[in-house]
Amino acid sequence: MKNSKKKTSIGNILRMTLLYILTIGFIFPFYWVITGGFKQQEVTVQLPPQWFPIHPTIENYRKLFYNPALTWFFNSVLIALGTMILVCVVSTMAGYVLAKKKFYGRELIFAILVAAMALPKQVILVPLVRLISSWGFHNTLSAVILPAVGWPFGVFLMKQFNETLPTEILEAAKIDGSSELKTFILIVVPMVKPGIAALAIFTFIGAWNDYFMQLIMLNSKLKLTLPLGVATMQQEFATNYGVLMAGATFAAVPILIVFIAFQKYFTQGITMGAVKG
Repeated sequence: MKNSKKKTSIGNILRMTLLYILTIGFIFPFYWVITGGFKQQEVTVQLPPQWFPIHPTIENYRKLFYNPALTWFFNSVLIALGTMILVCVVSTMAGYVLAKKKFYGRELIFAILVAAMALPKQVILVPLVRLISSWGFHNTLSAVILPAVGWPFGVFLMKQFNETLPTEILEAAKIDGSSELKTFILIVVPMVKPGIAALAIFTFIGAWNDYFMQLIMLNSKLKLTLPLGVATMQQEFATNYGVLMAGATFAAVPILIVFIAFQKYFTQGITMGAVKG
């Protein structure tokens, strides 16, 4: 009995030790970027490295904001929030219709959506750019937002969540005289809230980090987003890693805020998907 307890204790210690090592390994790059933003240029490249800034400086952030970093930041926020809101609204409505409404061609539409998920954006880049240009949206924030709204992943995800809804509740609401819009807003949306939260996080992070579409659709300096603007600064400050690390830290803050804000519902969404699946 004592031997089994001792083996269990040793096993727990080994597992915890491994978890701590992995945690430190995942956190360390983020720590290195944050502290690097407060180091002088010569310190960021010195060997052996300085693990903590002995003489911290805010010069890197001053150089960062000397560029239109705040404008880039607000551009990124508008694109990410606009994309997140539109995708959540459109995908939730489309997912509800595909899951709970019977009409001719429903299976074909869903099959096309699933097939479209396999297409990389580069395949449709040329017709997409021509379409955006013909609408007069090129070099505007709408040129980045609108193509993301039409991407089918959100519809696919919300259809799976809507299929878990009890049909009896929807039929009871219809019998009570509830309109389709009222049923959707008051019954469907609260019940699929975890799925919406998960989709919101995926969409916000994807829109924030969508470097490829931002690079293609945005040209003027004041229209750039923060990730794209920080990348252009790499040419201006070719060897100034402190400025680049400060920009990377600043760009990561909104993602952390969104994840923390939706973490509760995101966890519920993942748990719901595991149980229902």
